[in-house]
Amino acid sequence: MGIRGLMSFVEDHSNEFFTDVKLRDTRIIIDGYALFHRLCFNSHLELRYGGDYDAFADVAQNFFESLFSCNICPYVVLDGGCDISDKKLTTLKDRAREKIQAAHSLSVGGSGCVCPLLTREVFIQVLIRLRVPFVQCFSEADRDIMTLANHWNCPVLSSDSDFCIFDLKVGFCPLNSFQWGNVNTSKGTQGCYIPAKCFSLDALCHYFSNMNKDLLPLFAVLCGNDHVHLPIVDTVLSQVRLPPGAANAKGRRHYRIVGLLSWLSRFAGPTEALDNVLKYLPKKDRENVRELLCCSMEEYQPSQVKLQDFFLRGTYDCPEALGLGVPEWVLVALARGQLAPFVSDALVLRRTFLHTQVENMQQPNAHRVSLPIRQVMYGLLSNGSAPLRGAPLNASPPRPLAFSEVERIRKNIKISIVDAVNLPKDHSDLSKLTELSSARRQALLLETLKVKQTVLDPIPPSLKLPIAVSCYWLQHSEVKAKLHHLQALLLGMLQGPLHAIIDSPGIVDLAPRQAQCLAAR
Repeated sequence: MGIRGLMSFVEDHSNEFFTDVKLRDTRIIIDGYALFHRLCFNSHLELRYGGDYDAFADVAQNFFESLFSCNICPYVVLDGGCDISDKKLTTLKDRAREKIQAAHSLSVGGSGCVCPLLTREVFIQVLIRLRVPFVQCFSEADRDIMTLANHWNCPVLSSDSDFCIFDLKVGFCPLNSFQWGNVNTSKGTQGCYIPAKCFSLDALCHYFSNMNKDLLPLFAVLCGNDHVHLPIVDTVLSQVRLPPGAANAKGRRHYRIVGLLSWLSRFAGPTEALDNVLKYLPKKDRENVRELLCCSMEEYQPSQVKLQDFFLRGTYDCPEALGLGVPEWVLVALARGQLAPFVSDALVLRRTFLHTQVENMQQPNAHRVSLPIRQVMYGLLSNGSAPLRGAPLNASPPRPLAFSEVERIRKNIKISIVDAVNLPKDHSDLSKLTELSSARRQALLLETLKVKQTVLDPIPPSLKLPIAVSCYWLQHSEVKAKLHHLQALLLGMLQGPLHAIIDSPGIVDLAPRQAQCLAAR
């Protein structure tokens, strides 16, 4: 989510809307998606060659260690899958196109910001290693973050401008003014703090004639967030007399922001304001637009999900997911970050976005090689939830269930229809998948990868899966891999074990010396 131009507007008025704070001795709720993107893009990491993951992990660890040194207890909340209403589909497609352009720029030596594919997974690994509490929501996390922060009376850390709209008790600290690399010592004490700025919703309302804060969700929807874009706003703005100095606002976006807030400040509450907005529409359109606006304004109300129950007791209850019939073990695995949002998108929407990476845009995208694996995954997910929108409950499809994949083709996006694989009966009930024996599950995995168990028998346990996946890749790659490609891949796999041997104290045989020789090659 986010209101275009709002963050730059409030930052341009930093003296009016922000207060300087010294963060220490507090809980803080962190927007995980915003954080790992900022750490990735603002730490001078290499983005062109598949991911500088070691360096990214170091940066993420340093961030949390700064918090620990100030006795700040972080709780990280990650976005899950796409909203089931599909209100953001157009926005998601637009962003996918923008990422393709950025990836193309990076691929030819230009600039751009595209997270390497495994950045999120590495971030979660760092959280687990440092024992930072985190949860992955079933869908977008903003409302859950706001609700938890208000329950615990603590601030939110994010870069999402929607947190300038939410009514947060303690406030919202933007990431770009959160000086975690500049930990200070409090005078006269042994304690440390992190300098930051905290946004004040009351100050924003005071600036615009003490407007009612309940009007802000309507402002967000009218101004244009990720869900709604209404041309009616231009008609409203033509009736607005801007306050002194507003003509100096930066660009069209700030003009819209100042104009809408000034106009809305005339009304006592959202009901009166909404009635006045609808006056500019033909009568036949008013009720539909009213319903759309009211529905979108609900996105700024507290969530029914109680994340405190997950952090304190490990229970994740999401009414939205339960209403869709998602199996409980899937919900728990999603909440713990053990399953990616890709799974919930496929399960609920029957549609997935294949994330763009930096590669040769004239070649097929790298996700093509894993299509047979995804088809098996879709087969496992085919019977995992209640059908959405108009699908007959007892209809038997004439062919395997189809899934949509939004993927890159050259420098644009394409929606491909992919059939799920028909699986044996004992795999057809997703709710009972975890009851299968480990031997049966492993057999399905090896069958999917087209690898025989005998090939893996001599391989150390920690390398069985990487070797199996490498065998799959060699068989399915559209461009034939050469020996030096395979050698580079194997050396990359061995780097971790080799350094573990080198760094192990107390080993007196030749293994460390041999490992050093191999690691240096």
